[in-house]
Amino acid sequence: MKKIVLNVLKFLAFFAVGAFIFWLIYKDQDIERIKSVLKNDVNYLWVIISLFIGLLSHISRTLRWGLMIEPIGHKPRFVNTFLAVMVGYLMNMAIPRMGEISRCGVLSRYEKLSFTKLIGTVVAERAVDMVSLLVLLAIVIFSQFGEMLSFLHNNPGIEEKLGSIISSPYLIGGLVVLIVLMYIFRKAFKHTVVFTKLIEIINNFKEGFISIGSIKRKGWFFFHSFFIWAMYYLMLYVVFFAFDFTSDLNPIAGLTTFVLASFGMVAPVQGGIGAWHFMAKEALSLYGIANENGIIFAFVAHSSMTLMIIIIGIISLLVLPFINRRNDVEPAGA
Repeated sequence: MKKIVLNVLKFLAFFAVGAFIFWLIYKDQDIERIKSVLKNDVNYLWVIISLFIGLLSHISRTLRWGLMIEPIGHKPRFVNTFLAVMVGYLMNMAIPRMGEISRCGVLSRYEKLSFTKLIGTVVAERAVDMVSLLVLLAIVIFSQFGEMLSFLHNNPGIEEKLGSIISSPYLIGGLVVLIVLMYIFRKAFKHTVVFTKLIEIINNFKEGFISIGSIKRKGWFFFHSFFIWAMYYLMLYVVFFAFDFTSDLNPIAGLTTFVLASFGMVAPVQGGIGAWHFMAKEALSLYGIANENGIIFAFVAHSSMTLMIIIIGIISLLVLPFINRRNDVEPAGA
């Protein structure tokens, strides 16, 4: 009972944060104008194409996960693996990061696989995804550095605020004090929860990359790793063509928006709600897209992605027991 209450509180807390950010973004907007644009000025064919591309990325993630599972002694059925992945996405809509545990639980339930070993494959998968996102961020920073400087120059208020923060004696003094304290109390720090968690994350990344070495078809693994992120990018970029105010933006602008918005998905809120919208509209502002247009784009792009995940995720939950009714098994041991 205590665990259920805790999970409910987590859900409400994360949702409240996301909803508050979402409210801050949209509270001063002209709702009637937004309704008019959504009704008359959006080419929804491009949104449908975007969803199809997104589905390809989910299929590719399923195939890659299958490659990572093979070395632990089992080749799961594609349909179960795909449905488990989609259930995982759905669960992330309830509680952030719950999806990784959920999809491992589903596959363990229906494929007689060790839950613990499946968690290990997800750790490796997340390590690869994080590195991929950081590589894309580096590309954006180097290729769009001029646009970022231009944005700051055209928005002197933001430039001055950033400059004051960076040069703040309080910030510099605080960092110096923090470093000195960490050095003095370095032995005690090693036993804190923060240090333990940091070491755990580092070890998980290390073990994740080591486990990749056991994958038999490495070529296909790297192909899918590239394909997944290429489809993620295209899924967002094609939505640019659904609006007159973004249709002329180049692919690099799409990449910048995709990468910055992806960090909104990393935020601990359900489906990146609020945080994704904020990052997307801020990225578009680098290319002269007005705030009121940027938030409409963010609303359509995010809502369509979220709706697809919810629909396919619910269908996956309903279908799983039926397609496995003849081979219903008990969960595998750890």
